[in-house]
Amino acid sequence: MWLSIAQRLRGWATLVVRPSGPPPRPTRRNLLFDAGLALAVAVAAVWYGLEGSDGPLLVVQDARAPEPPLPPPPEGPDSDTRLQGTLTALACSAALVLRRRFPLTVLCVVLAITTIVISDEPRLTFYALVIAAYSAAAYSPYRVPTIAAIGATAVAVTLAHDSALPVVSAEYVPLLVLVPIAVAADGLRRWKLRVEQGRVRMAELEREQAAAVRRAAEDERARLARELHDVVTHNVSVMVIQAGAARTVMATAPEQANEALLAVEAGGRAAMADLRQVMGLLSRDDAGAEPDGPDDLAPQPGLDRLNALVDRVRAAGLPVELTVTGRVRPLPPGIELAAYRVVQEALTNTMTHAQGSAATVTLDYGEDRLRVDVADTGGTPVVPAKSGGGRGLTGLGDRLAVHGGTLVTGRRLTGGYRVQAELPVEAP
Repeated sequence: MWLSIAQRLRGWATLVVRPSGPPPRPTRRNLLFDAGLALAVAVAAVWYGLEGSDGPLLVVQDARAPEPPLPPPPEGPDSDTRLQGTLTALACSAALVLRRRFPLTVLCVVLAITTIVISDEPRLTFYALVIAAYSAAAYSPYRVPTIAAIGATAVAVTLAHDSALPVVSAEYVPLLVLVPIAVAADGLRRWKLRVEQGRVRMAELEREQAAAVRRAAEDERARLARELHDVVTHNVSVMVIQAGAARTVMATAPEQANEALLAVEAGGRAAMADLRQVMGLLSRDDAGAEPDGPDDLAPQPGLDRLNALVDRVRAAGLPVELTVTGRVRPLPPGIELAAYRVVQEALTNTMTHAQGSAATVTLDYGEDRLRVDVADTGGTPVVPAKSGGGRGLTGLGDRLAVHGGTLVTGRRLTGGYRVQAELPVEAP
């Protein structure tokens, strides 16, 4: 039972001393201001302590009442009392230098000095104590200990120096009432302005975030469309051409038709594998799911699969000549994928829009550039030219731009079409 009670008390103590915010971090300007304030309070207190006092500084009285007879002048404090009061004032004032960095500690130090060191002139430390209490209330992140310390300060000062605390003349009462009201009103106005500015800024941030989300969604849709186009178009174009060839020779050359249908089947399987790979990547991006099978783990195609791509296109009936120059070396996967997609898209467009033509593919490994050149001799379109809508070439340009590459396309003067791409690579 005692252990349970101790644990509860420990938990309550933890809640009490838990800070409500980050510790204060005063700027250099704040520290300079606090040092000047401490110096001013110290100079005033030391001057007052050395000069001494003949009685209460200011007494609240009715100006219409007859003036009481002047009391005989009291004996001034001796030198030891003045020295003790001066040292007390210096100690309390020096602590104010750290009133923002350690507000609660400064309050406790000033309170301890004020209550332990008994002085006949509490004015020497009273104003430093007021500043320390304000600083603790304004800057300390430990709210419950701060409130308790301020309450203890009020009780301790009242019990120790109640009869000798400084009083205020009646002519200064309106000033002491109006000034705090004006300061409080100005602080309330500034607080409302900050709240309104914060609300406006929050609305701007929400609009910017919504715009960023829309841009991200648009970029993701463009990426999805580009990937699906790159994956599907080539294989489907090969399947369409092979299916048309099979239909043409089915009656006269069944064996050739059978080979064409096998090519259609192979193209369909390749398209399904690529689609599963793309959808697997998209599902992992969206939900963090693990890959379902080996097809999802297959890497994106690179230049090492360029020969297989050219072979499939040749099997579809398009003569292709592949030339590789320069020092062949591994390149970053993104660069190789972009170059592979350039060749794939260019050959697909040739099969679709230039039936009966021949194509050449040139891959040049430069010192700091990878150049890809795909050209055809021109031919008869198999499908209407508007069916693609230019999405493939636009997607290629966006893909190359990500890696700092360029894409140039256009008709050749001798007939046909040319696609040229250039990608920056690191020098070997």
